[in-house]
Amino acid sequence: MFRGQFKYSVDSKGRISIPAKLRRHVAPDANETFIMTKGTATCIDIYPLDQWQHIEEKLLKLNPFNPADAKFIRMISQFASEDTMDSQARILIPQPLIEYAKIEKEVLILGALKKIEVWNPKIYEEYINQTGESYEQIAAKVMTE
Repeated sequence: MFRGQFKYSVDSKGRISIPAKLRRHVAPDANETFIMTKGTATCIDIYPLDQWQHIEEKLLKLNPFNPADAKFIRMISQFASEDTMDSQARILIPQPLIEYAKIEKEVLILGALKKIEVWNPKIYEEYINQTGESYEQIAAKVMTE
C-alpha cells in the first residue's frame, strides 16, 4: 500500500522520480511499469501495472452501450499512458496530463493506498481547504461501520 507525501521537481522533459518509499511497495508483477491517467480531482493518478489491470477488469464489466459507462471508458482510456521506470526511477508524464493537473516545476506526490497521486502543491492545498468539513468530521462520516 502506498502512503505518505513527497515534494519533488519535474524535469524539463516532464519526468518525475517515484520516491523510494513508494517504489518498495510496487509488486514484482508490475515490472516497474506504471499507467498514468486523469484523476477524479485535478491530479494525475499513477497505477502500477498490476493494479491498473484490476481497473481494466472493472472497466470491462461496464456496459459500452450505456452512455455514462461509455463516456467514462473513453475519458479514462483517452488519457491513459504507460511508462516503465528508467535507471533513475523516473517516469515520463505525458504533456496532456501535465496540463490537466496544472503541473509546473514542483509536484506533490501522494501515496493513496493502491495508487500514487501527483498534484500541483498549490492546487492540492486549495482542494484540501475547499471543503467546509474538518478532518474529524470527514473521518466520522466515512469511517462509520
